[in-house]
Amino acid sequence: MPQWTSAVGSPQLVRLLHSQRAAAPGETGGVPAYRALADGVRLLVLEGRVPVGARLPAERELAASLTVSRTTVAAAFEALRAEGFLVSRRGAGSWTAVPAGSPLPSRGLEPLPPESGATTIDLGQAALPAPEPHLSRAFEAALADLPPYARTHGDYPAGLPDLRQALADRYCARGLPTMPEQIMVTTGAMGAVAAICRLLVPRGERIAVEHPSYANVLQLLRDLGARLVPVPMADGLGGWELPAWHQALRAAAPRMAYVVADFHNPTGALADEDQRRDLVTAARTAGTALVVDETMADLALDTAAQGAPPRPVAAFDPGGATVITVGSASKPVWAGLRIGWVRATPDVIRSLTAARAWADLGSPVFEQLALTRLLTDGGWERAVAVRRAEAGRNRDALVAAVRRHLPDWEFSVPRGGLTLWARTGGLSGSRIAEAGERTGVRVPSGPRFGVDGAFEGYVRLPFTVDDPLATEAAVRLAAAARMVAGRSAAEPDIPRSFVA
Repeated sequence: MPQWTSAVGSPQLVRLLHSQRAAAPGETGGVPAYRALADGVRLLVLEGRVPVGARLPAERELAASLTVSRTTVAAAFEALRAEGFLVSRRGAGSWTAVPAGSPLPSRGLEPLPPESGATTIDLGQAALPAPEPHLSRAFEAALADLPPYARTHGDYPAGLPDLRQALADRYCARGLPTMPEQIMVTTGAMGAVAAICRLLVPRGERIAVEHPSYANVLQLLRDLGARLVPVPMADGLGGWELPAWHQALRAAAPRMAYVVADFHNPTGALADEDQRRDLVTAARTAGTALVVDETMADLALDTAAQGAPPRPVAAFDPGGATVITVGSASKPVWAGLRIGWVRATPDVIRSLTAARAWADLGSPVFEQLALTRLLTDGGWERAVAVRRAEAGRNRDALVAAVRRHLPDWEFSVPRGGLTLWARTGGLSGSRIAEAGERTGVRVPSGPRFGVDGAFEGYVRLPFTVDDPLATEAAVRLAAAARMVAGRSAAEPDIPRSFVA
């Protein structure tokens, strides 16, 4: 009997299947219903939204939930078995699978190897090459700084003292008084969020998140056993719905909330000071720890956005007991510089530091020395200036190309950050992503950034390529969209009478 990792109930599977069709209502035509159902399940498996090895509902149960005949479901399951996406045992049930020789679907998009660039334009990752020569100079200086540390044990669970001081000084310069004792250095922002969650949120507890939100953090929170409470962004295109936050925090009383107030990933939205103050007030009233990810805070791309940025969210938390801030060098400098940090009260930092004994023990000394150099000799500002200029050019090229080749797509042009959140003209973002693999462009579909199959009608486009690649990427996406539109016109809609 196959070993299954989870079971997917009928209500959940129906929601996921319907989310694929939500962006293309009213479809009729010549593809049999069983084929549309089989294609829908296969796409869910390929995207990782239904795990490999998950037990599916019984044919009769699923047929009742979809209001189709059992024959339709049986034919769909048989097609999936023939394609290698389902294994069954009489009397025991059916489990999702992948065909022999195919890789397991990832829950995110892994970076393509550099040699793939000749055939595929990779828009899966919001990461750019290092801003040279500034990064290399920082590492050269760090090499000179290394000998005294090399004569020690090299174990600094809270981070190098000089780096903690440099980070604290940076917060002070931004109008947020900070002591080194309020800083813990981590292995990237993801390491920071994971450490905070392990400390504050037992398995099964609620965490409120923006909806949409950063895909990797959403998956991290799921893996840690959190129950996600999605709070919608305005119109799905950006902006904070403060009444929705007050209501969600009051009703769900989550232990923690995770927000990206500075050039939000994926929408690019920037919270103003009134919104920041209101978020802190709502979290404090509900007794919720507000974890604020500032990874994108330095990436203002417009002149207007670069001047007089909003104060850090923690500046609106006078007692310091509500807001925990996360930062990282990976977006403003380079993804290969895996150094992040947490700013919190000294007692929270002490607890986080103590907990590292059974986590990762600490972050690499050499990389910490390089970041210390960047922060203390002006290298950070020079590196960020290079990053802003490059990302700004790429954004403008991508926006122009999408407007030219995909005029039905809707988006708000962000003033900063690294991503464009685009509504795909009534087509399935998952199917566009799948078709894009065949046309030579790689994009993440909207549901990766949502909960329970939301945002099927979106894709995220990062500012990682300039013209002419930006134009070519839009041309290939347009070809993928035409493939999906042509197919959708011939596919029957999956029945919608089931209400979850």
